[in-house]
Amino acid sequence: MKTTNELKAEYAEQLDRARKALAQVQRNIYRISTLRVLLFVLGVTGVMVCWGDGWLPVTGTLAVTMLPFVVLIKYHNRLFHRKETLEKACEICRQELAALDYDFSTLDEGKEYMNPGHLYTYDLDIFGPHSLFQALNRTCTPLGKDELAAWLDQHLEKKEEIENRQKAIRELADKKAFRERFRILGLLNKGQTADKSELLAWAESPTHFRNRKGYRWLPPLVTALNLACLAGVVTGVVTGGQWGIVWSILLMTSFGFTHRISKIQDVYGKKLRILGTYAQLLKAMDEEPMESPRLQRIKEKIGSHHGQATQAIQRLVQLMNELDQRNNYLMYAVLNGCFFWELWQIMRIEAWKEQHAAELPQWLDAIGEMDALNSLGTFAYNHQEGYCYPQITNDTDNMHTGPATSPAPFCLRAEQLGHPLMNREQCVTNDIVMEKRPSFIIITGANMAGKSTYLRTIGVNYLLACIGAPVCAARMALSPARLITSLRTTDSLSDHESYFFAELKRLKLIIDKLQAGEQLFIILDEILKGTNSMDKQKGSFALIKQFMSLQANGIIATHDLLLGTLKDLFPEQIANFCFEADITHNELTFSYRLRPGVAQNMNACFLMKKMGIAMPE
Repeated sequence: MKTTNELKAEYAEQLDRARKALAQVQRNIYRISTLRVLLFVLGVTGVMVCWGDGWLPVTGTLAVTMLPFVVLIKYHNRLFHRKETLEKACEICRQELAALDYDFSTLDEGKEYMNPGHLYTYDLDIFGPHSLFQALNRTCTPLGKDELAAWLDQHLEKKEEIENRQKAIRELADKKAFRERFRILGLLNKGQTADKSELLAWAESPTHFRNRKGYRWLPPLVTALNLACLAGVVTGVVTGGQWGIVWSILLMTSFGFTHRISKIQDVYGKKLRILGTYAQLLKAMDEEPMESPRLQRIKEKIGSHHGQATQAIQRLVQLMNELDQRNNYLMYAVLNGCFFWELWQIMRIEAWKEQHAAELPQWLDAIGEMDALNSLGTFAYNHQEGYCYPQITNDTDNMHTGPATSPAPFCLRAEQLGHPLMNREQCVTNDIVMEKRPSFIIITGANMAGKSTYLRTIGVNYLLACIGAPVCAARMALSPARLITSLRTTDSLSDHESYFFAELKRLKLIIDKLQAGEQLFIILDEILKGTNSMDKQKGSFALIKQFMSLQANGIIATHDLLLGTLKDLFPEQIANFCFEADITHNELTFSYRLRPGVAQNMNACFLMKKMGIAMPE
């Protein structure tokens, strides 16, 4: 296990190596650029000097100067690619060093996934600035980003699925070189969110030209006609002018296909070329040995034993690049007049689509899943100290089908549980034990004592556990159940909905799900905040009693100390804990430590006095 300081030193050393290599490449680029300029100047000067001496000196001068010039162009391009790769490597190291110090500002926050009506993501700050998504997200493709967001949006509830993902994340955590190579490849040519839907739309669209037999025969017929004219010119049967007329007619005829082919190229050309980056990602997946069942299934999706997906996509990219030659007007005219080349090329692309379109969705899914798993692998690698993989104790699948008198077991145990987004130097850890169904923990305490933070700590770690990631705890065991929270209910002016009614809707949703037989883990902060004290107290008592009758499990934080008396009604199922505010020498202090029992000290009046607000004697 590596400590955080060891990880920082490792990334800092890696960044230093990448910077030095980048500086060397930049020097080489400058030298090659200078040499190319010199060769060009020498070539032009040599031609001017030798111009009157015949073609041989001129040709020799061009050969001596221009051939090395062309070679240097290719070498120059490779250097630029190396430069971009090293720049991305430096960027990644800087991001990881910042993230180890809880600075996620350069990482995508996923604010487009924020949904105030979601079961838990809005309450737990899963998306948005300084969110869990921002801390986890190291995806390099829109496919992976959407996949990771979907995992956080709807966590796993089956023991086997969680454990399989845990195994994949453990394996990838140890494959640092592979994860970084994959990420750099994706970042070098990152696509757009709409790419997947547009690529799939292209794959599902009907072929236009290959479906018509007449079009299929046109390129070979045009080629044969031009060959016949060439033979006629050679034998003297046809004059060059006559062939020129035939060739011009053929060229003008080919213009009839240009508009539709241009439209295909404009709409899908860039998207299909992005597949070139995906081909490199697939190749990296092909070459990396994988052992966990989930990673092996991903490789099976792309036909890794034969490099099927990689080769097929590389072939498509090659076909698209060849089609781009139509942008050169001279080449366009020559090739179309001789072979109907444009039509032939688009039909080759359509043939590729007919052969591989059905497999393209699973190739894209494989890339997205690997990208998301790599993100969680990086999170696991960066969080070794103070983190663990939780034990998954049972599966809720089909549990709700049994009678209510024999409820499924439930377990949530954790030691030294902390919030993963809180600075490790300031984070105070606490425990939790819940091993019965039904059961509830009622948390009381003063303002600012730590109740809400504790609830979010439980919720975020529960979610991490249910997506297969390591959690911020010394040890943890849990039964997977559907997480649902009510911590940050808001009113809605647009829907003419009061705060209280919005909260009632959330509580009604919870009751409906429980009555439908769903197994839930419920986290609530201040039940019925939007009503008066007497109503709130009666309603809270009634709600918790209904939760107990529906075999629910959860945690409730409240300022209402009377809710602690519910333990008298359910001595085996309800536990009281509190966060106290201690007043020592007229100063308010917080330990942020969870204590057994009901809170004794409240701090509202004390704080009001400290701020100079008059209080009645």
